[in-house]
Amino acid sequence: MNAPMLKVEKLNAYYGRAHILFDVSLEVGRGEVVALMGRNGAGKSTTMKAIMGLVPRREGLIQFDGASISALSSHRIARMGLGYVPEDRRVFSDLTVMENLDTGRQQPRVGAPTWSPDKLFRLFPNLGEMPKRLGGQMSGGEQQMLTVSRTLMGNPWLVLLDEPSEGVAPVIVEQMANMILELKREGLSILLSEQNLHFAELVSDRAYVLEKGQIRFSGTMRELAQNDVVRRAYLSV
Repeated sequence: MNAPMLKVEKLNAYYGRAHILFDVSLEVGRGEVVALMGRNGAGKSTTMKAIMGLVPRREGLIQFDGASISALSSHRIARMGLGYVPEDRRVFSDLTVMENLDTGRQQPRVGAPTWSPDKLFRLFPNLGEMPKRLGGQMSGGEQQMLTVSRTLMGNPWLVLLDEPSEGVAPVIVEQMANMILELKREGLSILLSEQNLHFAELVSDRAYVLEKGQIRFSGTMRELAQNDVVRRAYLSV
């Protein structure tokens, strides 16, 4: 088997004295979509921030494309080809769509999908209709598309995608699902933080379920869908 694109072993994370993640271990293979699932507050976003070096204190092993990134700063991790789309859609409100995309531009990487504005506009036709619109004048769903597109302009090998279906219209959710499937066809690896089981089933190969900062389940999406005990205990509202 090929080595995983992302490997996390015994990851612990802290905010001040609060211990948030407890020995979290997971893997994402090359070209694989993996869902990280759980209720609000389960630790999904903290896991992604810890992988990206955005948590002040973290312990454990994090390997990306075979290299340790456990002690690297977030900007160095991003330059290695690990993209991150936060759930709070941090677009530059006073820049246009095109200017936002330019802020994420990096050189092409050998073996990674290469992205351009034209290619992204084919993926997100809504953005192609508003290249000069300011980020602050866009809907939440449009901002979500722009945040994803800006990350892809870095030509990453793997993207951490935090709650892409949260708080957007159903038509945008459908576009997000189609987008993830298209990225998978391009060969991109994705770690997806998600609460919506139906959405995760549409796009994901495997899933990990978090509860109170600990992994409670690991398996295929089919196994999770058929496991009523896990779904009731850790995913039901």
